[in-house]
Amino acid sequence: MDTPTNHQDEQVSDDAISKPSYRKAEFLTSAAKVSQCPPDSGWEVAFAGRSNAGKSSAINSLTQNHKLARTSKTPGRTQLINFFTVGEQQRIVDLPGYGYAKVPQKLKQDWTRQMEAYLQERQSLRGLILLSDCRHPLQPFDQQMLGWAAEAEMPVHMLLTKCDKLSKGAGKQTLLQVRGKVAHLGDLVSCQLFSALKHQGHGELISVLDHWLTDTTVFDDDEPAEDSSWA
Repeated sequence: MDTPTNHQDEQVSDDAISKPSYRKAEFLTSAAKVSQCPPDSGWEVAFAGRSNAGKSSAINSLTQNHKLARTSKTPGRTQLINFFTVGEQQRIVDLPGYGYAKVPQKLKQDWTRQMEAYLQERQSLRGLILLSDCRHPLQPFDQQMLGWAAEAEMPVHMLLTKCDKLSKGAGKQTLLQVRGKVAHLGDLVSCQLFSALKHQGHGELISVLDHWLTDTTVFDDDEPAEDSSWA
């Protein structure tokens, strides 16, 4: 088992661990099933949220490409996992919005299983961006995702979206309240305010993404203890 891991380490190039270029993001592929996802290597960060949380708008704002992630007047219309490259081995992933209407219950259940499989099995997944409308934060879906992340020890960065809909004072108060409610999760969860419309919060989001998409310490766990501290 050590040999494949060592080969993967040797193949990590300087380009692969350089900072991602979000403005050069390109659509890679879509997958209806986990088995259709691109090769499970490199670094990946997934964006998840309810259908009306502004997930696609956040990705478009981040990349400064309003056509990159499709937005729809019908929330949840797209039920595919969409992959976008931001570097040679770095990707951001747009997960389908939860809570889509006019979809048969069986289809919802099937898709839920696919999303759970992706979140649990995808080895290249380094972190989860969880989007939640700042006017209605920590809905049941958000709680479900946070619970999964706690079990998997997967870091989560919450974007409290549409903060332009609140006054600065109300936005700060909401942020403090949400941080208080997730404090029991410790450093696993971080939060910020974000507005795709006003392009607010980019710096903090990019800082988190850059860290996750260039983290080489994930390879340390596969090395013998005496060799675990390499630069």
